[in-house]
Amino acid sequence: MVIDSHQHFWNYEPVKHEWIDDAMKVIRRDFSPSDLKKEYQENGIDGCVAVQADQTLAETDFLIQLSNKNEFIKGIVGWVDLRSEVVEADLEKYSSIKKVKGFRHVVQGEPDHNFLLRSKFLKGISLLDKYNYTYDILIFPHQLGAALEFVKRFPNQKFVIDHIAKPYIKDGFFNGWAILMEEIAKCENVYCKVSGMITEADYKNWTPKQLYPYLNLVLNAFGVDRIMFGSDWPVCLVAGNYSQVKNIVTDFITKLSENEQEAIMGKNAINFYNL
Repeated sequence: MVIDSHQHFWNYEPVKHEWIDDAMKVIRRDFSPSDLKKEYQENGIDGCVAVQADQTLAETDFLIQLSNKNEFIKGIVGWVDLRSEVVEADLEKYSSIKKVKGFRHVVQGEPDHNFLLRSKFLKGISLLDKYNYTYDILIFPHQLGAALEFVKRFPNQKFVIDHIAKPYIKDGFFNGWAILMEEIAKCENVYCKVSGMITEADYKNWTPKQLYPYLNLVLNAFGVDRIMFGSDWPVCLVAGNYSQVKNIVTDFITKLSENEQEAIMGKNAINFYNL
């Protein structure tokens, strides 16, 4: 089974989605399951994990509603305020909904480089394992130092790094990112999504060859059992199309065995998110 471990839906609103700047105006519109279903039929994708794009409980409920009507949405990574005094009540509420697999916070947008290490946030994270929830780590490379300390504090918590931690591919930066990713990969409870790469490169001039050093690093560090394909649709559309995004990964892993390719393209996401 081929699983897209990372995609989004939204009803576009200029204020709510202000992060979609002029360079990304092609995605200033609604994106629904019917849009994605066409992409999946054309690209041989069997199901997906829908990930939050807005930091409200209403966003989590929106994704639940979509998943109830669309069987191909196999799991949801929603949002709760992990710093809230009442977060456990929210976690308990969503635990009765089978498709809610975990949560994410848009840490990349936080001005505090050490946001992940603040006490209130850590307290919320400490509750996730009780309900068998996963946590998606969305950060930029300058936050990797805090992320390393963060994941070491919770050796039994299932973590996955989104978009290979968004390295600055457009600028050609590599070494600082690589060193910290190798350290984080030593924590066996941490997985990594090979997703979101073309939007960290030059939108108009990226090439697969440009991405291969980053993919090589992640494959060697995390191994075939802890990386998973994700499209980051529809965000990926600012720099390419669905087929291009999928082919970057499938072409890169052709050197691996059939079982290893199947793991990266679906089995690892199934195991991680318990789909």
